[in-house]
Amino acid sequence: MAVHRFKALEEVLNRIPVNIDLPSETVSDYYGTNVFGQDSMREYLSEEAYSSVMAAIETGSRIERKMADQVAAAMKAWSKTKGVSHYTHWFQPLTGATAEKHDAFFTPIEGGKAIEKFGGDQLVQQEPDASSFPSGGIRNTFEARGYTAWDPTSPAFVIGKTLCIPTVFVSYTGEALDFKTPLLKALHGLDKAATSVCQYFDKNVSKVTATLGWEQEYFLIDTALFNARPDLIMTGRTLFGHASAKGQQLEDHYFGSIPDRATSFMRELEIESWQLGVPIKTRHNEVAPNQFECAPVFEECNLAVDHNQLLMDMMEKVARRHNFRVLLHEKPFAGINGSGKHNNWSLGTNTGKNLLSPGKTPKTNLQFLTFFINTIKAVHDNADLMRASIASANNDHRLGANEAPPAIMSIFIGSQLTQVFSELEKKVKSGKMTPDEKSALKLGIGKIPDILLDNTDRNRTSPFAFTGNKFEFRAVGSSANCAGAMTVLNAIVTDQLVHFKKDVDQLMNKGVEKDEAIFQILVDYIKSSKKILFEGNGYGEEWVKEAAKRGLNNIKTTPQALDAFVSPKTLQLFERNQVMSAREQEARHAIYLETYTKKIQIESRIIGDLSLNQIIPTAIRYQNLLIDNVYRMKELFNSSEFKSNALTQLEMIKEISERISVIKTSVDEMTEERKKANGIEDHKKQAVAYCEKVKPYFEKIRYNTDKLELIIEDELWPLPKYRELLFTK
Repeated sequence: MAVHRFKALEEVLNRIPVNIDLPSETVSDYYGTNVFGQDSMREYLSEEAYSSVMAAIETGSRIERKMADQVAAAMKAWSKTKGVSHYTHWFQPLTGATAEKHDAFFTPIEGGKAIEKFGGDQLVQQEPDASSFPSGGIRNTFEARGYTAWDPTSPAFVIGKTLCIPTVFVSYTGEALDFKTPLLKALHGLDKAATSVCQYFDKNVSKVTATLGWEQEYFLIDTALFNARPDLIMTGRTLFGHASAKGQQLEDHYFGSIPDRATSFMRELEIESWQLGVPIKTRHNEVAPNQFECAPVFEECNLAVDHNQLLMDMMEKVARRHNFRVLLHEKPFAGINGSGKHNNWSLGTNTGKNLLSPGKTPKTNLQFLTFFINTIKAVHDNADLMRASIASANNDHRLGANEAPPAIMSIFIGSQLTQVFSELEKKVKSGKMTPDEKSALKLGIGKIPDILLDNTDRNRTSPFAFTGNKFEFRAVGSSANCAGAMTVLNAIVTDQLVHFKKDVDQLMNKGVEKDEAIFQILVDYIKSSKKILFEGNGYGEEWVKEAAKRGLNNIKTTPQALDAFVSPKTLQLFERNQVMSAREQEARHAIYLETYTKKIQIESRIIGDLSLNQIIPTAIRYQNLLIDNVYRMKELFNSSEFKSNALTQLEMIKEISERISVIKTSVDEMTEERKKANGIEDHKKQAVAYCEKVKPYFEKIRYNTDKLELIIEDELWPLPKYRELLFTK
């Protein structure tokens, strides 16, 4: 194994960057060329069919089957110009990855010939085998039928020689088996609720769209070194590895010069992205060695989610062509920063207004405060559900690890907006305000844009931070599907806006003036939600204590966090907003628990395998070398000289024996706990057993293994070390 390790290093050192031929034209000339977008639809569709598709995108209206036939014919004609031979319904099952089943356009006919065929039936609906996808008990394994259905709001695209059609994925009985279906329902509900509230301020608003701008963090590791680490191959993270003498402590990687090989990878990834209409705008070195980030401009939320899933697929493919492997795990290396996927979320209207951006008049700022405060209220009232939306075995390693937001949900809004809240509380009283009070209040609100000019910095320790014209949900993990967190966020804001509208209307029905009613309700919300506002260091132990005093939960593990998905409060919230049924929520709860269990189970098995088959044999081999050396020294020196000269070797031999014993005993005990956990049928109890009984052995085994790494001769150590994985370019 040691020979393999050094061959891997030699292979890395001989790498040269893969040079990519950039298209001769500018990006704007080829941007979206592999997307069946509006320009292509205008060219290939009749005016009637084009209008039908655009109406479906903008208003959610149904597309008639005859129009679907026209769209299918146009898609086929367009894709044929790109050499496409197959099509697939591209969907997002609850595995967290994307899925696709390719079918050829050709259909055999009489006479041993074939024709190219793709009609509305194939476009609108397919029946992929659903038997092996997670369902949480919605369907039995022997019930294979599932349906994919076309999502016209996300355009079809071409990858290679395949036409990919974004779709939802549902069971035979109609329950959602994917991430997209609940997200679309949440977005629809938000549009309706937010538009209704906008009518207080602007009658021209007829549609509100949630927007998302994600920031994707990742590591690049050379393929040869990756292949020499079974833990990276199987789990995406290093289960062993002593910290390198140099890590990120010099802060010299962040925003530094991008290495040539990484730049070459990024350039090809960007070209692929731009051709597929993914608006990648930013790239840079992140904090940890060999860690990077890319980010697009804001898009409509559903499309942004699709583009992020598409990007993660492309990253894997492009990285392999550059002899890299992409690590999207939230914590692939101990002791240095992990990777997140910050979800920047906002709301926009059909009139071009960002509802989370203050304007120049008291009226527009009252609208800003309405959506701003309602979002805070929604997160406050559903903090545990927000925590559940980002819970995973991977993210448990990252949250609160002095680089990412803690598991305590809090909101950062900045000291100036905190002061605005304080002023609102002081000025608004129950009952009717005097003209002077109204004027003073409006004057204060009018200053909000100026205040925000110097108040747009982010608190890196905050899970949910306001950054000037948007909220940044920083706790989302790098490997996660954004739809999970975005479904929850959009659903709880929808629910809150519906309650707000009812509260305001009740006051207005009692004769309270509209603006005064809005002010009074907003101040009530501020008072009831302000305990979740926190401006300080979320990494500090002081915040943990303070959060406990405030009654904010600190849910550190996934099995406990996931309970919020099936609380009566959550079940009712999703059902009344028609996002998910109780059955769908309970199914997801079971799936997420099972996924957690399986990931910990796999890591446990890999730890046992590496410990027993690589680490311990290597330690014994080196120990035998030391023992042989001691015997030779005994022959060479007299008794007193031997004791003084062999002391170091004897201590090393003893330490190696002790650490081998701890590792072997711990692996055996861990295996027994795993066997017990495997016999538990209840998903929650099994996940808790893996969390509390199996996982605690990981750190003990790792600690002793990492100490052996420091003792054993470098040439013998079987696994590439952190200094090689992170600093070999």
